[in-house]
Amino acid sequence: MNPRGQQEPPHFFRALSLIPEGYSEGRFDGRRWGVRVKRSEDNRCVWLFAEELAGTDIISFNLYVLKTGARLKPCEMSSGKVMEFVIGYRAAPGSWEDRATG
Repeated sequence: MNPRGQQEPPHFFRALSLIPEGYSEGRFDGRRWGVRVKRSEDNRCVWLFAEELAGTDIISFNLYVLKTGARLKPCEMSSGKVMEFVIGYRAAPGSWEDRATG
């Protein structure tokens, strides 16, 4: 649930699972972004920080998966902004995670 008590859509969780742990670069809304993701060992806590590489915009949040459901905690921005970013972000071909696993 987000801070307003609304449940995140399932495609938010799917999109978040596709963003690799560690650092990646990619595109969102036609702009380049650098993204850092950390996940707890049990995947019950996810931290994401993203910054626009040629600008000043950022995205930052924590996600906690509790027995009562997920809790999205954006850092000084709306849940909508966070969800739009996660769903729309695409890692760039040849970004760090591709080189590390290729």
